[in-house]
Amino acid sequence: MEENQQLAASVVQHMMQEDRFSQWLGIEVLEVSVGYSKITMTIRPEMVNGFGIIHGGIAFSLADSAFAFACNNRNNLSVALDTAIQFTKPVHVGDVLVAEANEIHSGRSTGLYHIFIKNQSEETVAVFKGTCFRTGKTLI
Repeated sequence: MEENQQLAASVVQHMMQEDRFSQWLGIEVLEVSVGYSKITMTIRPEMVNGFGIIHGGIAFSLADSAFAFACNNRNNLSVALDTAIQFTKPVHVGDVLVAEANEIHSGRSTGLYHIFIKNQSEETVAVFKGTCFRTGKTLI
């Protein structure tokens, strides 16, 4: 089991080194295990829309990164097949978000993941569901 955990951490570390967008978002990886990831970021002024709340694409991108880290960390290159997000609370500049991705199903060719995004007050601000396709190729 420890070997799988080390592989999961190595894959996510490799992904972050190559992921310029997640770097630009300011994402930090908090925790990784097989089929799971937990990441965080702080909302900056350039991430909000004209209403003064987070642009939906920013929240989606945070969830999408958590999804990618969770579904790829077995070292089986996986890509998004279908995704959806529901926004439940507004997010503002300075808010600290945590996205936690949990594996619901891991099959040979697909995987299903639920990602909850919470703010610093532990309020759920968005819920994301993603299905991935596993290519069978390795990342590292």
